[in-house]
Parts: sequence; C-alpha cells; structure tokens
Amino acid sequence: MTAYIFRRMLLMIPTLLGILFVSFVVVQFAPGGPVERVIAQLTGADTGATSRISGSQSGDFGPRGPAGAAADAVSSKYRGAQGLDPDFIKSLEKQFGFDKPAHERFLLMVWNFARFDFGKSYFRDVSVLQLVKEKLPVSMSLGIWMTLLTYLISIPLGIRKAVADGSRFDVWTSAIIIVGFAIPGFLFAILLIILFAGGSFFDLFPLRGLFSDNWSELSWPARIADYFWHLVLPLLSMSLGAFATMTLLTKNSFLDEIRKQYVMTARAKGCSERQVLYGHVFRNAMLIVIAGFPGAFIHAFFSGALLIETIFSLDGLGLLGFESVLNRDYPVVFGTLYIFSLLGLVVNLISDLTYTWIDPRIDFETREV
Repeated sequence: MTAYIFRRMLLMIPTLLGILFVSFVVVQFAPGGPVERVIAQLTGADTGATSRISGSQSGDFGPRGPAGAAADAVSSKYRGAQGLDPDFIKSLEKQFGFDKPAHERFLLMVWNFARFDFGKSYFRDVSVLQLVKEKLPVSMSLGIWMTLLTYLISIPLGIRKAVADGSRFDVWTSAIIIVGFAIPGFLFAILLIILFAGGSFFDLFPLRGLFSDNWSELSWPARIADYFWHLVLPLLSMSLGAFATMTLLTKNSFLDEIRKQYVMTARAKGCSERQVLYGHVFRNAMLIVIAGFPGAFIHAFFSGALLIETIFSLDGLGLLGFESVLNRDYPVVFGTLYIFSLLGLVVNLISDLTYTWIDPRIDFETREV
C-alpha cells in the first residue's frame, strides 16, 4: 500500500501542472485582463482600483500633446487606452507582471505555487491565502452540515426503501425524491424565501449572513441557536439534490447485496432479518457509500453553490471565485484553482484508502495506478 500511495502522490504533480497549464493558456486568449480593467475604471465611473496606483502615476496620464500619436501607438493594444501615457501603461503591466513573456510568467507561477506562495490579490491588496481564510467559515459551515444532514437522512431512508422495495412507502418516497432531484437548488431557495423569509407569507428565517447583527451580545446557547437559524434555508436548498442522489445510491447498494447468494444462505441458517441486514448486508452495501464520504464532503465544501451563496448573501469561496473571474483577479483565480485541485486529488486518494479500510480484501497495491 505504501508503494501505491507513493505512485498516486507522484501522479498528482503532472496532473496539477496540466490543470494549471490549460487554465493559463485559456486565460491568455480570454478577452480583457487586469490592465484593461484598471483602464476602464480610470476612464469610466468606477474608480475602485485607483487606490492601488500612486499619485505620481495617476497624475501623469492623458494626451501628451505632440507625443499623443506615439502614446496612441504604444497603448493601442489595450482597448480604451488611446491617449494615455505609455509610461503609465507600462507601469500597470509591470505592476501586474505582464512585462514578462507568457512562458516566464507561467514558470514563475508554478515555482511560487510549489512553495504555496500564491501572492496578493490585484484589487483587494490582500494575500490570496488571507482571502481564502476569510471566506472559509462560510463554505466550511455549508459543506460540513450539508454532508452530515445528507448522510444522516439518506442512509436510513435508503435502507428502509431497500427493505420495503416495491411497497407503497417505497413508491411515494421515490416520487418525492425524484421531484426534489429535478428542482434546481436556486429555484428551491427562492421558493423558501417566498414562503418563510418574509417574501409573501411567513417571516421566520433571516436572509443574510451566518449571524445576526447582535451576535456578539448573545449568550453562547443563543449564539449557537442563531447560527443554525441562519443555516436552515441555505442547507435545505443545497441538500435537495445531494439528498436524492445519496438515498437512491444507498437503496440500490442494499438491493444489490440483498439479492446475493450469501444472504439467502444466512436466512436458510435461521438468521433473523435484522441479523441478515446489519450483520451481513450492511458492511458490503455501505462500502461504496461510506468510501464516497470524503469526496462528497469536499464537493459540498468547495462547490459551495454559488447561486445559493448569492441568494442568501453568504460570502463564501464560491462567490470569491466567481467575482475573481469577473474582475480578472488572476492570483485569486489560479491560487484557489490550485488549492481546490490539490485537495480534490488528495481526497480521491483518501477515498481509495477508505475502501481498503472498510474492506481489507480490496488491494490497490497489485493494480496499476
């Protein structure tokens, strides 16, 4: 098993390099960029990015009289930059690292990422790791509780449906599950807001954040209650699809095991249905479900449901990534991509190791990676 783990870890290196390379190439051909964004803000209504430009730079742009034609020629590669001081444009390129060729920028990024140095955001003047740390509590809350809620409900329900396969209980619960799976999470979130968050009917749950404004003044029991009070609607919205998938997966796994020969043998020996179900079937049927827990958790943790975060004003990692792409904040885009990809690869390895922990008969050592 040690050799298998070592091979998998070595395989992570070219995988990460491939992910970064493809993403870097796509970005090179994507229209716009941080330089264009600053130019647009300087020449438009939004001046949010000008705070990072020193007064000596920002006070020296504009037409240069007789040299205006030369300035236009230098800055013409940037849309809307005609007439700006070419020295100012060059200072922007240097500030964002675009004064170097693409291959040098890529190699420098890989070297920095290998040392977990992700740099600073272009427009927030905060390190990428600090940004991730600030957004982590929201995504962690959604991911942990969504995964636990899904497993705690779906596994018992899936087992019950497998035991009662074909019964009225199985039919009507399957109908509810299928309908729930078909409803997009963000539409269900809007429905919950209309019904329970002051939309048109009841005003029972809050709409913003994870805490109330007076959270610091509350006692600890009241803080815990307030925290979960804010999580009710987002968790229900996010869990809908995962709940349906996990329930059907559990049911099908148990049905597959119940129909096998060893179950018939156990019943013939006089074992009760409870002994057959939990003494023989459970371990084998739950292999795929439990082994998939790390992957399900990391999926819920980082796929954080961008639309759900936006609807309920939850400032998490999903919203951070989306805004970074829109703003062409490349250090945040590539930094979060690297972190998520690395965690995903590690979790896949943990999932494989979980299989061997649950069922020692599975041996990846003798298989090719």
